[in-house]
Amino acid sequence: MTRSASPSLPAARTTGRTAPGPDAPVAGIWRGVYRRLTGDAMIQILVIAVLLIGWETVTRLGLVHPFLLPRLSAVLERIFNNMLAGKVFTDLGLTLYRAATGFLIGTAIAIPLGVLMARNTAVRWFFDPLISIGFPMPKISFLPIFILWFGIFDTSKIVMIAFSCFFPVVSATYSGTLGVDKWVIWSARSFGATPNQVLREVVLPMALPQILTGIQIAVPVGLITTVVTEMLMGGPGIGGSMIAAGRFADSVGVFAGIVEIALLGAVVVKGVERLRAYLLRWHHEARH
Repeated sequence: MTRSASPSLPAARTTGRTAPGPDAPVAGIWRGVYRRLTGDAMIQILVIAVLLIGWETVTRLGLVHPFLLPRLSAVLERIFNNMLAGKVFTDLGLTLYRAATGFLIGTAIAIPLGVLMARNTAVRWFFDPLISIGFPMPKISFLPIFILWFGIFDTSKIVMIAFSCFFPVVSATYSGTLGVDKWVIWSARSFGATPNQVLREVVLPMALPQILTGIQIAVPVGLITTVVTEMLMGGPGIGGSMIAAGRFADSVGVFAGIVEIALLGAVVVKGVERLRAYLLRWHHEARH
């Protein structure tokens, strides 16, 4: 007859496994970093690196006229000099301020209106035709009207950005709220939940993934609108600096602005993706 393992033996010996040491959480973090570096993130980095190397190589070989496509090294040198002078931070700060302010105003109006449209027939009857007509329209065509109404300074730019961000968010909010399963709402009501509790604890959480999708669409739309508005109206900001450089045939300055807005856009979009992952950490999409 075989003897059973002594109760005094460690659990690691009786199960044949090694007990996790104090460095296990650190090892888990490094494994996550390794998986990211060898996955999609590494592919994206390699694609961007190949593009930048190709840019520098083509210009150094003289295959493209420097005025049409300046060297990447010259563009980076211009950005570095502008950073030392503080110009980059001023332009980026103003552009980001306008984009963020307009986005927040548009989102603050769009989300409540989208919920009301999904839950109130009269509100939906009034606003649905307006949104259906306004969504596909080029929003920048309203800029002369906003300049006429709000002047030539930041107010008209921010209103233009808010107007552009409004439509994708209100449409996503309306669709997400309307698509909430009615059985879940009826179940919550049967347990005595008030209308406010149903909205706060059932409808909004279930509609949140689609609302965040609308926000993810509105963020780059807001950045694009900001730069275009600055280019059309002039003044400080990335768009204004780019159009000023173009007027003086300064192609290096134009491409410096393109690189700066590309970096800003990448940081902002990745930040929104992180925010979505945090807010939906309870959702099934977080497990994929």
